[in-house]
Amino acid sequence: MALAENEQPRVCARASADPDTFPKLLLDHANRRGSRPAMREKHLGIWQSWSWGDAAREIKDLAHGLAALGFHRGDKLGIIGDNRPRLYWSITAAQCVGGVPVPVYQDAVAAEMEFVLDHAEVRFVLAEDQEQVDKLLAVRERLPKLEAIIYDDPRGMRHYAHAFLHDYEAVRDKGRQFAAAHPDFLAAEIAQGKGDGLAVILYTSGTTGQPKGVMLTFDNVIKPARAAAEREGLRETDEVLAYLPIAWAGDHIFSFAQSYCTGFCVSCPESGATVLTDLRELGPTYFFAPPRIYENILTQVMIRMEDASWLKRRLFHYFMAHARRVGGRILDRAPVSLLDRAVYWLGAALVYAPLKNTLGFSRIRIAYTAGEAIGPDLFTFYRSLGINIKQLYAMTEASILCIQPNGEVKPDTVGTPIADVDIKIAENGEVLYRTPGVFAGYYKNPPATAEAKRPDGWVHSGDAGFFGEDGHLRIIDRAKDVGKLEDGTLFAPKFLENKLKFFPYIKEAVAFGAGRAFAAAFINIDPEAVGNWAERNGITYGGYQELASLDRVYDLVQGCVEQVNRDLASEPHLAGSQIRRFLILHKELDADDGELTRTRKVRRRIVGDRFNALVDALYGGAKTARIESEVTFEDGRKGVLKAELKIRDAQVAATVAPLRKAS
Repeated sequence: MALAENEQPRVCARASADPDTFPKLLLDHANRRGSRPAMREKHLGIWQSWSWGDAAREIKDLAHGLAALGFHRGDKLGIIGDNRPRLYWSITAAQCVGGVPVPVYQDAVAAEMEFVLDHAEVRFVLAEDQEQVDKLLAVRERLPKLEAIIYDDPRGMRHYAHAFLHDYEAVRDKGRQFAAAHPDFLAAEIAQGKGDGLAVILYTSGTTGQPKGVMLTFDNVIKPARAAAEREGLRETDEVLAYLPIAWAGDHIFSFAQSYCTGFCVSCPESGATVLTDLRELGPTYFFAPPRIYENILTQVMIRMEDASWLKRRLFHYFMAHARRVGGRILDRAPVSLLDRAVYWLGAALVYAPLKNTLGFSRIRIAYTAGEAIGPDLFTFYRSLGINIKQLYAMTEASILCIQPNGEVKPDTVGTPIADVDIKIAENGEVLYRTPGVFAGYYKNPPATAEAKRPDGWVHSGDAGFFGEDGHLRIIDRAKDVGKLEDGTLFAPKFLENKLKFFPYIKEAVAFGAGRAFAAAFINIDPEAVGNWAERNGITYGGYQELASLDRVYDLVQGCVEQVNRDLASEPHLAGSQIRRFLILHKELDADDGELTRTRKVRRRIVGDRFNALVDALYGGAKTARIESEVTFEDGRKGVLKAELKIRDAQVAATVAPLRKAS
């Protein structure tokens, strides 16, 4: 039952105090565990390691180098690139001298990068390589405050003669010279830092418009990160693979902040293309991923199983069915019969352990997912293998709010509040929170700050949810997205989309229905999974658009949609929102076209507006719809894609009436 706004919030015990800034935590680790590994990076196929003592020296050199270039307290340092130790170190280096790091998504196009750097008034940028430097040079004339660009990778930079370009190693050399001339400078600067000082500006993904700069103090980040680490028993011996964008709040919390709070080692993959290989080699003990990553991994598993021999497929499906029935209970140490345990142990030897080893999940103690809701079937799959995956609730504006406690892990909740977090439900169903992690404000946007933060200290999450009788918070959808069909049936688009995306053949889905007679959906097929299926069935095609238009592919997707409808039939509140019509889009939704955020979230309003003719066709009873859409190619060129799309009707399942207890 949801709590009324005037009821008491859910509160947990308070966390203890410790060093209150990341530079101070760095010095503490260098003193207490200087020889323990702090970071690793795979380069040219070889893992390289740096201890906390090494990291402290690297960071001090860079901090002195920034000061030598004229970087002052209060200045902003833009950070652009893939997960690299030097880019993580630059966050702390800027903070050492009183500056504010501003990470930028590495796959942002020049115009998106320009907005963030201009809005944040960035004076210095640390860019990973030539690609990022070229994007900066393309917009530099429109960035009057940008004075210096430091590049990490010198490959391809030999003939760049701009005076404002600086090689990372040259900056370190300047830093050592500066330190020799000013031996007490850095210690004094670090001592000035306080917990309530501005630590970082992280930009939101901009789902509904231009991104907003979220100002977070050291307290805003460190206190929730420390409280979550203490609750979950994270320790210095844990290993994490950092592969998510540095600019994303999730990576900042789990890869950066918690490593400073606990002393564990953070490893960086060789490239985005080698993440799964590097994951297997590293075997992390602590893993974090949004649902999309878990979906992609499962898709790869299912594709490989379809290519396996008949015997292997039979063994896999038999033991996975058993694991789904008892695996989660065994993981939670609930009562399970001796026979079921014996069958599960046999399955572990033949299926589960080899599969986990192949995925790199053999050593995982704790795995999280967040960012958006994960499909219950997907969630159950991993837990049935014995992987302790849990959901949590976090926001850029608040860091971590809730985590599922061990033994209380459920597919439909985000857990209970962590230490120092208060949560209550407003009368309209919106989740409100109060925590030391609450952001200081939106940079240069007081109206948006006032809209989010109430005078009484409570903050609007924008999510609709409720507390169950078990004390767990359940999130339905974004509050603004939850609606009703014409007949009053609850319509939660994200819930429907997540159900669809569990199937390996569906990569993305966009549901419509608010204020309409029924629910309908756009589907993006997964080109790899569907392409593999087509190859096994002797189906030829020339590209994504042709593959997506094939009748047999429509039959495949229709089977998935109708399975979702059968599942919805057993949900009393959502049975009426079964999907009655769908189409397969002629193109993949793309962040470069503005249809997805850089964190791969669908911009539903933008998709609906851009393909309004298709929405009208879905609800107008048409069998086909013609569309012309602008697309952005990898080299930045624009083009027009034309297509005649088919529209299918899906069968609606009969509603399953709830069982009544005998009187």
